[in-house]
Amino acid sequence: MNKRILIINGPNLNLLGKREPTIYGTTTLTDIQNTLSEQAKQQGIELSFIQSNHEGELVNAIQQQGLLCSCEEQVDAIIINPAAFTHTSVAIRDAILATDKPFIEVHLSNVHAREEFRKHSFLSDKAVGVICGLGAKGYEMALSYFIDNLYE
Repeated sequence: MNKRILIINGPNLNLLGKREPTIYGTTTLTDIQNTLSEQAKQQGIELSFIQSNHEGELVNAIQQQGLLCSCEEQVDAIIINPAAFTHTSVAIRDAILATDKPFIEVHLSNVHAREEFRKHSFLSDKAVGVICGLGAKGYEMALSYFIDNLYE
């Protein structure tokens, strides 16, 4: 059985480690991807990563890997840190829902302890779970959840 998970990172996450380290920490996106790749490799899971500052590019990746490619190449689940698109993107929500794949929403910071506009998510009500405020560890927890619950 092919085991595939798509990891999506939204706008400005390419700046992790440099951007507001007091909020987002000093871990880079590459560091996160390397840690997740090692965790997945031990379980025989293939990860696909995409980071984009462009909403349409993320929608295309979700559609392609979750729905439009052959069944053998489709991902089984999605881990997404939509970043600012959390609060604005119905398009990303619709694309994920069209795939009918389980997904976990991850945020590095505790969005509920920040500005009021960050407290609303267009994804949370449909997510398997939401992890926020635990830094890069949130991604590892999301992957562990799918390892334990999707592939057991």
